[in-house]
Amino acid sequence: MTTIFAKTLLVCLLTLPAAAFAAEAPTEVKPSAPQPQAVVSTPIAEVAAKPIAASPTTRIGSVDFARIGTESERGKKLKALLTAKKDKLQGKLDGKKKQLEKLKTSLEAKIATLSQPQREAKAKEFQKKVEEFQKLAQSSEEELVGLQDKESKALFEAIEEAATAYGKANGFAAIVIKKELLYVGSSVEAQDVTEALIKALDQAGQKK
Repeated sequence: MTTIFAKTLLVCLLTLPAAAFAAEAPTEVKPSAPQPQAVVSTPIAEVAAKPIAASPTTRIGSVDFARIGTESERGKKLKALLTAKKDKLQGKLDGKKKQLEKLKTSLEAKIATLSQPQREAKAKEFQKKVEEFQKLAQSSEEELVGLQDKESKALFEAIEEAATAYGKANGFAAIVIKKELLYVGSSVEAQDVTEALIKALDQAGQKK
């Protein structure tokens, strides 16, 4: 800054009228000193002087669903619920299966003493009970799958809600499932946010 002010002052002094120094001016006329040229700022010079702004980095978050299922409180509760339901249904099926095996053993023990019509009647009776068992097994599986779908959907919606809130609050462009993230370019900052979402889910569960 001092140099700029000095040059400006010099230009002003050299361009003053000759009368301003009349008392001290010599009678002999000498060539005037060359005047320094003012530096003209051009658009190119202005652009070159400005620092180049760094390109913004895109932030992408990734989530490991398996970890959320095994480490979050909600995931643990869901697993416990499904396990208890499966054990209950399986216990019911095992009881029916034992009854069928007992009935089969009983029929085989006295089949030789039965007449042909009696044998056919007992066979039909046994087949009916087998079909009932198969229907029970199918309905039990459907019940378990239905519960799993319902609770898994609710957990996914909770994860999605937590991811949306966390992503907006921390400047993420997107948060995706980790196994779907196959490639990340140099201009993208990828970050695993699983731990943060687990904490968010647990905190949300404590508030309920």
